[in-house]
Amino acid sequence: MPVSFSFAGESLQPLACGALWWPAQATLFVADLHFEKASHFARRGWLLPPHATADTIAALITAVETTGATRLVCLGDSFHDAAGPDRLSDAARRTLMTMIRDLDWWWITGNHDDDAAGRLGGRTMVEGRIGPLVLRHEADPGDPMPELSGHFHPKLVIRHRGRHIARRCFAHAPTKLILPAYGAFTGGLDIADPAIRTALAGPATALVVEAGKLLRFPVV
Repeated sequence: MPVSFSFAGESLQPLACGALWWPAQATLFVADLHFEKASHFARRGWLLPPHATADTIAALITAVETTGATRLVCLGDSFHDAAGPDRLSDAARRTLMTMIRDLDWWWITGNHDDDAAGRLGGRTMVEGRIGPLVLRHEADPGDPMPELSGHFHPKLVIRHRGRHIARRCFAHAPTKLILPAYGAFTGGLDIADPAIRTALAGPATALVVEAGKLLRFPVV
């Protein structure tokens, strides 16, 4: 059974892959895909796993097929830089453009890619809104409206007896929900970091989907 929680009066389902599913709106949300991150760094002589874009697209396809989503909203930094769409392989470009044609696809602009992803099709916007939820790349702590965002790549870090375990997580506050980075090899920022705590503008809880359960960790 899928796990769910209530946010802004709506029932949302966080997925283990890092996506967020809103059944009532048939909408899937993902953040920080960072397509073509590896090719960005390869030009600078830094070698990263070269299949990150393909792996991320494959994970997206699985999430769409599993949920039956008809709308997909990308919450910014979909590409690692503005030239990323030009570096897509032919296969990746064809797959993405087919998905974009088949879905109501929204690109929220990010600080890495601005509106570059829109060249592939779909809708491009700085901010969006569906029902009670405002959609942004970076949380606005001064806005009291319920909000979904990305940008910070939140992860939960548990330290115990000299060891630490890190898991990507959803950063949850009364009016803010920050999604984890969906892209492969994107890294993360500890949810206890002051930057995330400031962005959440309220008591923070890390939500982690593990073994079919939704685990909640208050951040102190």
